[in-house]
Amino acid sequence: MSIPLFTEAMTLRQTGPGAFEGELNKHWTIGPKVHGGAMLALCANAARTAHGDGVQPVAVSGSYLWAPDPGPMQLTTSIRKRGRRISVVDVELNQGQRTAVHAVVTLGEPEHHVPPLLSANPVTELMTPEPPPGIAPIGPGHPMAGLVHLAEGCDVRPVVSTLEPTDGRPPLIQMWVRPRGVAPDVLFALMCGDVSAPVSFAVGRTGWAPTVQLTAYLRGLPADGWLRVLCTCVQIGQDWFDEDHTVVDCEGRIVVQSRQLAMVPALR
Repeated sequence: MSIPLFTEAMTLRQTGPGAFEGELNKHWTIGPKVHGGAMLALCANAARTAHGDGVQPVAVSGSYLWAPDPGPMQLTTSIRKRGRRISVVDVELNQGQRTAVHAVVTLGEPEHHVPPLLSANPVTELMTPEPPPGIAPIGPGHPMAGLVHLAEGCDVRPVVSTLEPTDGRPPLIQMWVRPRGVAPDVLFALMCGDVSAPVSFAVGRTGWAPTVQLTAYLRGLPADGWLRVLCTCVQIGQDWFDEDHTVVDCEGRIVVQSRQLAMVPALR
């Protein structure tokens, strides 16, 4: 069986001015539902394609209105600003007659191989550029197998101990991720801004935690290699929790930062 490439899942076909169609791929799901980061990446791809000129999404803010199933979908875009350094594009991801995601995409030129003036990178001292030998990939026999279907298209290696309840300590979920068969690109890096299991695992809430709003920043273009993902939060409430991702490439550069608001799973 061929590997489900992430680049194929991001493929769009233009159907009119600013309009595209594609597929919500069954391989990029968590349980039965399409992965939120994959949908955000599709919106970013539609925005940069509609705009042209080689710009990249430097900020993507998505509101999730409905959780669609795998299958055909449509994307409509509207260019709100076309500037010399910054452009803004509205995107709606629709399935049938319903809008699943409304995104606002800021396009520009991400910083790349330029030393930052200041960086508080929490990942490089905590995680090595490649996963240690004892960190198993999600696959047959793994405790997360059968749920994280996107592991068919990318190698996901979580530190399982960081997914366990923390007895009140802030969670520090750690994982290494890379796509199978292709190098990580901008869209894959954006997807990794939502790749972690919910931080609600820290308080024993392990059910479905639907994302309500997610904002991701592209800080640089990822190098070819493993992406290190550190997932943290500030507060897990009774109804809502925040979740932050910091994604660092194999060269030690922050490539994506994200923050989302999600709903706390029900107590099982």
